Amino acid sequence: MEEPDEYIDFMAKYKEWIAIRRLGIRPGTTPQEIVYHMAGIRNTIDSKAYAVLGINTGVLDKFADDATSGVRKGSAGLAAVAAKIGDAAARQAAGDACADKKLEPLAEIYLLGKMITNLGYDTSINQSVMSKVFPELKPPKQLKTAGRKKKSGDAVE
Repeated sequence: MEEPDEYIDFMAKYKEWIAIRRLGIRPGTTPQEIVYHMAGIRNTIDSKAYAVLGINTGVLDKFADDATSGVRKGSAGLAAVAAKIGDAAARQAAGDACADKKLEPLAEIYLLGKMITNLGYDTSINQSVMSKVFPELKPPKQLKTAGRKKKSGDAVE
């Protein structure tokens, strides 16, 4: 196989979090393969950003799940979600998720995105959407992590 001319690399090591993503770009690499890889990097970053800031997404997930339970996809559902995001209960959930009050606007961003996603809408390009649009794109096989035992509660990337 021909050696890649270019690469898209992402590497992070922060406390216990280690993430390495690499895509070698060869002449036959399609734009959708590149975007699929970039979407995976974005997902990795998005999933860690709130935790790094100390925002408890579990609290927000529960509120979003309760708030969207029984709400149908469509303009009426979006309107219902928009109304709920500004109410006192949503602000309370955002406050409960944050140790520092100044992080509440970021918690609200997460909450809105989660509620919209719960309705079945995607708010950004992600690997799931890319796989639906381009069925030939499949997640790469996960590399085995040698030498480190998983701790209870470790997230799988």
